[in-house]
Amino acid sequence: MKKILVIQPIHEAGIELLKNNKNYEFEVVENIDPEYLKKKIKHCDGATIRTAKLTSDVINEADNLKIISRHGVGYDNIDLIASKNKDVTIAITATANAVAVAEHVMFMLLSISKRKDMYDNTVKNGKFDERNKLPKTVEIWNKNILIAGFGRIGQALIKRCLGFEMKVFVYDPFVSKDVIEKFGGIKIDNINEVCKDMDAISLHVPLNENTKNLINYELLKTMKNSCIIINAARGGIIDEIDLDRALKEDLIFGAGLDVFEIEPPSLENPLLKNNKVFLSPHTAAFTKECMTRMGIETVQNIIDFFDGKLEESKIVKL
Repeated sequence: MKKILVIQPIHEAGIELLKNNKNYEFEVVENIDPEYLKKKIKHCDGATIRTAKLTSDVINEADNLKIISRHGVGYDNIDLIASKNKDVTIAITATANAVAVAEHVMFMLLSISKRKDMYDNTVKNGKFDERNKLPKTVEIWNKNILIAGFGRIGQALIKRCLGFEMKVFVYDPFVSKDVIEKFGGIKIDNINEVCKDMDAISLHVPLNENTKNLINYELLKTMKNSCIIINAARGGIIDEIDLDRALKEDLIFGAGLDVFEIEPPSLENPLLKNNKVFLSPHTAAFTKECMTRMGIETVQNIIDFFDGKLEESKIVKL
């Protein structure tokens, strides 16, 4: 019988897969202190993980660990070197959250362009008669949007952007021109050169040494003052201090952030006080439907792994 450690609770639909499978026993733990996890993971064959960190110290304590299934698509909270050295497979929920995140990006883009909070507060504060004094909203119809990263989320997003008749440009060095054009996008090879022509930018790249602070002050200076930037990928892809400066200097129109370099962000983070930023607490995938799908896929990945059926597309290359 395989022992599975469920680190942080997942949807009951995922737990039911383990309950109903006689080949597995499991334990759900909420304590994510590394010393506690070392003890719990020692004799486990598999583990699921959400936002907690699986450090090398924890992974190296696992004598039998064969697979870590990430509840999501990012895996920067798992030590990859230790996983590789221990021959541990890392899987992600590759198919579960694309729709939810794509919808959240559109929600942010529309909320910013239509000045949602300002217009809503005007009515609620009894200032309806001042509507002609309000700054105008902007349309997203016929505007240029850059999707940086063209995995499943980027592919879900392009469909929604085309539904609003936007012109979609795609940056992803790992996806061919033919594939991008098949989806209705225009492939670009140099992100730094194209940003100056964009009305919106949505980030869907992983956080690594090549994407750290990809959006910085030097690049922000080249953009239209009407540009809106959305980050629902990983904190750290945008330099937050530079973004705050650019917004205060009216270099761009606005920004939507679902992720932060440090989570939760410090109350001293200037973006928390910047009224040109629309924020959400890393919840782009937190729809009822998506949480159910992610819980199921997280566990199914483990079952499929031990059954020799885990799809290659769900395995992280180490």
